[in-house]
Amino acid sequence: MRGWARRHRLVLALTALVAACGVGLQYVLMVPPLYFDPYYVWLAARDWPDVPLEQWPFSEVPHQVTRVGLVLPARLAQEVLGPGQIAYFTVTALGVTLFLVGCFLAVRSLFGNLAGLASVLVIVVNPLFTMTNPFGHELGWSTGVMLPDMPGAGLFSLGMAALVTSSRRTGRDRTRWLLTAGTFYGLAFLSREFVAFMFVAIPVFLVLLRIPWRRNVTVGIPMAVILVADLVHNQIVWGNPLAGLISAAEHGGLSRDHVTRKLAAESFTRAFHDWSALGSVFIAALALGVAGWLVTRDRRLLLALVWFLALAVPITLLSGVVDPKSISLRAWLPRYWDAVLPAILAAGFGTVALLWQRVPDRSRRRLGRPAAVLAVALAASYVVVCVRAVPDLPRDTAWNELRTWLRGRNDITTIYSDRRLAQTLTFYVRDPWGNRTWNGRIESWPHDHYSLPVEAFSAPVLWTRWRGQESQILGGWRPKRQKGWQRLWKSSDGVLQVWDHPSTLGQAPPTTTPPDRSDLH
Repeated sequence: MRGWARRHRLVLALTALVAACGVGLQYVLMVPPLYFDPYYVWLAARDWPDVPLEQWPFSEVPHQVTRVGLVLPARLAQEVLGPGQIAYFTVTALGVTLFLVGCFLAVRSLFGNLAGLASVLVIVVNPLFTMTNPFGHELGWSTGVMLPDMPGAGLFSLGMAALVTSSRRTGRDRTRWLLTAGTFYGLAFLSREFVAFMFVAIPVFLVLLRIPWRRNVTVGIPMAVILVADLVHNQIVWGNPLAGLISAAEHGGLSRDHVTRKLAAESFTRAFHDWSALGSVFIAALALGVAGWLVTRDRRLLLALVWFLALAVPITLLSGVVDPKSISLRAWLPRYWDAVLPAILAAGFGTVALLWQRVPDRSRRRLGRPAAVLAVALAASYVVVCVRAVPDLPRDTAWNELRTWLRGRNDITTIYSDRRLAQTLTFYVRDPWGNRTWNGRIESWPHDHYSLPVEAFSAPVLWTRWRGQESQILGGWRPKRQKGWQRLWKSSDGVLQVWDHPSTLGQAPPTTTPPDRSDLH
């Protein structure tokens, strides 16, 4: 073991560096625990194995709460670290780290350390991965949000790295790497079930890597074991071994977004251009990879392109190409493509590496230093442009200040808000370890309501003006002094405010939500 570590000191050091970047990115962004899907997964983890899919709130997102690759790590974090922020952020940081490490190792296994590090840099600073906080100007949910896309993509990428590595080994060493690859593939499925689309391409990967066909069995053994364990778990917990697959298959329907077959077919370019122009770097990398393969016919580039197509084709079809009125996936969201971003970046940087190798040795020696300077200048320019494109990073500053303001207060016994704020608030009436610091009640109204419930006049109201893509509270309503509202508190960054109506100060608010139906506990 020590000998192996000595031989691989560089890759271990670089992997540790990439992992540190993942944790650092999580810390810099510090997106507060969010509502709806991540929140219901958190509740499912807390209640596991008692997670009745037919009862609210789990009936809202059965396809999310049956992903044991996310629910069980979240439960473990709660058991070890408590039911608070620290446990939540540990799970999200693990997802980010898995994604970045998987990307680095997958690209590195194909085209070397420099290509792997460059791929991580492209992702870490891109606004699609830094503007993820809906209390700021978000582009989408990814980094710092407890969703299955990043961990699923990271685990699949680790499987690809192991598979590529196995092609350079023989005998028992190859067998170990193939078993490792299969294990990561199986775990990826537990986190994000649609990575199974890419399993169809595994035999093609083996052909391109010149691994004997019979070795498909070796890769498949741990995948089958993990699948059986998942089926047994589902039978015990939900009474149906196919509960997860059924929930995923039944998820979808008529989309709230305008969908046509043409728009669905353009999902990839929409995902990486319409949300942010800087996402076009991924489109350019893919185009460069296609051109590179046409010129070089390199098997590694073809492997990256097959990897991409193995996911791109099915999720595009299911995003409305087959039936615009029945949408199973929303491939116009960037996070749906996380599992193939390493393939895209490997294709782009791999093409650059292969074309550079085609330059004659004498010219390469002469152009080496200018090329290095140009590469550093391009990287620095890209970082600067990406950083400047981010208007704010609110982190969870306002929520921490609200926690401090509420701590130990007995004069405020109830707070009303729309459901989005209420669900996030449940984390901030506790300390980071999950111990209660405010013993009042949280009441909410559905986020799509357009009039303030009468009972909300009887207690303080938590309010925000959404700065990103979220619909405004009650269609744009805000408390005003002219209407008799009095502001009790405001965060230093203006993100959150607490208002009350003086005419009802001191009145006991009515009970509106039966305890057994509330998700705010």
